Amino acid sequence: MAMAANNNDKVSIVGAGNVGAMLAQRLLEHDLSDVVLVDIDEGLSRGKACDLQDASPIIGCEKEVIGTSDYSIIEGSDIVVITAGLPRKPGMTREDLIQKNAAIIRDVASQVRKFAPQSIVIVVTNPLDIMAFLAYKLLGFEANKVLGMAGVLDSARCSNIAAEELGIARTEIDSVVIGSHDTNMVPLLRFSQAQGTALDSILDNEKKASLTEKVKRRGAEIVSLLKSGSAFFAPSAACFSMIKSILKNEHLTQCASVLLNGEYGLRDIFIGVPVVLGRTGIEKIIELELTRKEREKLKNAADAIKKSVISLNIQP
Repeated sequence: MAMAANNNDKVSIVGAGNVGAMLAQRLLEHDLSDVVLVDIDEGLSRGKACDLQDASPIIGCEKEVIGTSDYSIIEGSDIVVITAGLPRKPGMTREDLIQKNAAIIRDVASQVRKFAPQSIVIVVTNPLDIMAFLAYKLLGFEANKVLGMAGVLDSARCSNIAAEELGIARTEIDSVVIGSHDTNMVPLLRFSQAQGTALDSILDNEKKASLTEKVKRRGAEIVSLLKSGSAFFAPSAACFSMIKSILKNEHLTQCASVLLNGEYGLRDIFIGVPVVLGRTGIEKIIELELTRKEREKLKNAADAIKKSVISLNIQP
């Protein structure tokens, strides 16, 4: 089974669950690329691929989508997105989740390295910063070609919540959230703007604290409401935005989890910061002028990530 030869871009998505399938739908609805859905459950990936392809005449899409469990089909991918992984369940510790999803990332990375060595890899699996770092070490790719999806999602959540607080259009707010993709994230309200004015100067201290806490807890709030599974509409939209920026060479600035080697005073760690994305992947890491307090928060997030990474005993 293989895709017909063409000049289309090709995105392979490992994991045909909610995030992976929704991402495939977004790619096809925008006629952006051919899509391969890879899952250990071939019936799941093939069934969703058939369903998505049946929608093509309705949405006006001429791109192809294939569902498979065969990693060889990802050969020639421009981008590989890793969404495969287990969600955190009741009674499961953070360490349990790390070890279980690390085993999945190890297997996926070996397949991507074998069949798609020229691809750009976007990691969505949680705990995201840790899994992105693990994938980078195992893949052996250049640092500009491995990144984690987090900052776009967290920034969008900040914009949405701020818009509700201020009573203005969501598209009128541009937020910046750096740090880890967990409760140690660092919303930068000084750099976030509502209609051209910094959020930091619009909100009083109580509202700033409330907004920051709501953004940090948003993912957990959604998990508790769903009771089974986690968010997928916004995560897939965030990942689509990153893919679009890369494939269309848009040179957009977006926050992503990337390897730092000296930027922000941090080294050999994946953590969320603003970057410029284009056809080669990460084109530039943007180093914002942070206050001492902001740097301390970022360092605290980095220290927590490093502590978890040590438990994986990663060998490059």
